Amino acid sequence: MKKYIEENRDRFLDELFSLLRIPSVSSLEKHGPDMRKCAARLAELLKEAGADTADVYPTKGHPVVFGQKILDPSYSTVLVYGHYDVQPVDPLELWKSDPFEPEIRDGAIYARGANDDKGQLFMHLKAFEYMLREGKLRHNVKFIFEGEEEIGSPSLAQWALEHRDLLASDIILVSDTTMISEQVPSINCGMRGLSYIEVKVTGPDKDLHSGHYGGAVANPINVLCDMVSSLIDKDGRINIPGFYDDVVELSDEDRAKLARAPFDLEEYKKFLDIKEVKGEKGYTTLERTGIRPCLDVNGIWGGYTGEGAKTVLPSEAYAKISMRLVPNQDSARITELVTDHILSIAPDYVKVEVRHYHGGNGFLIPISSPAYQAASKAMGEVYGIEPVPSRGGGSIPILADLQRILGIDPLLMGFGLERDTIHSPNESYLLSQLFKGMESIALFYEYY
Repeated sequence: MKKYIEENRDRFLDELFSLLRIPSVSSLEKHGPDMRKCAARLAELLKEAGADTADVYPTKGHPVVFGQKILDPSYSTVLVYGHYDVQPVDPLELWKSDPFEPEIRDGAIYARGANDDKGQLFMHLKAFEYMLREGKLRHNVKFIFEGEEEIGSPSLAQWALEHRDLLASDIILVSDTTMISEQVPSINCGMRGLSYIEVKVTGPDKDLHSGHYGGAVANPINVLCDMVSSLIDKDGRINIPGFYDDVVELSDEDRAKLARAPFDLEEYKKFLDIKEVKGEKGYTTLERTGIRPCLDVNGIWGGYTGEGAKTVLPSEAYAKISMRLVPNQDSARITELVTDHILSIAPDYVKVEVRHYHGGNGFLIPISSPAYQAASKAMGEVYGIEPVPSRGGGSIPILADLQRILGIDPLLMGFGLERDTIHSPNESYLLSQLFKGMESIALFYEYY
């Protein structure tokens, strides 16, 4: 495929940039028209690549794009999943270029969605196009692109359930993850699940003068901080009854296999500009982000945060909290456990409310599967080294739902790198990874 990429490089980038220029931020209502525009553009690109059909389907939220190429009913069918929605760009002032005007610098595309996930799903369009035009495709291929992954995919599971026959396939092929490095490729054989909540603590019915009332009335921010700090003990374990009941402890043999992944702790700390790492006692950094659950405060606020000083005792305080879960933990049960615990530790001098956001379960696939072996062979040929099996620390909750609804496993051939800083300002994607991803996906079709 190298020659095909060289001959079509400019066209590929023009097409990808047409997607990156659309501000398809699913979490902001004002971008509703942009979501529909991006879905329509993807349908166009699918048809141009050679799909028999490519349609935009409405849902209760943002639309789903579905396309397919059926060559022969007797062939195996690959279902390609991706998402066209992106994260908000804030803080905008930290971007070195317009997040929705893609720019190439130092061999990388800089734009929101360059990696997550427009750049990675685009690789599948071009690998499919190449295989079809060169007469090499021996699979049926279906594509499902959603616009709500970044907000927890609230509509896709129901849509998939209603269109289960349309989606019938043998494997779900996904590129929405990272690999260890350019020199050491890896394939995720599992990902963590997610539970996400918001906690509201209310004290007095109005903001108060901190001189007149300070020391006599509970400060909701102080109370919230005390509650949050009690959720994790000194050994880094989550201090919520029942939280670890369904966590499967890996054997020493399995931990040794995962430890094959090269990891330089000093380089890791230098990259993050931290002096030391912190996490659950008894586990390595890679294990903490792959095979263990965690709890983190994603945002906390209340009172006066503007310029200068204002001596106020606030009426309310808020925190957004996420739990990353390992396979076998049920997201709904964990959300319930955490909610019950937080309400149980709420002191009488404040009112506490817990709001539930999106969540989803994690999953695991065997590395002995034909799909994994085909992906390993393909990536090994492109990168010159056999990829390492790894466990992803992030979450794509809808994949567990699709696995359950369709009865097929997902395969995660991700080509992102940590340097791409997805979800942050200056998101990027190396051109070398974009093109190697296309080559690897094309070879997957040859070997699967």
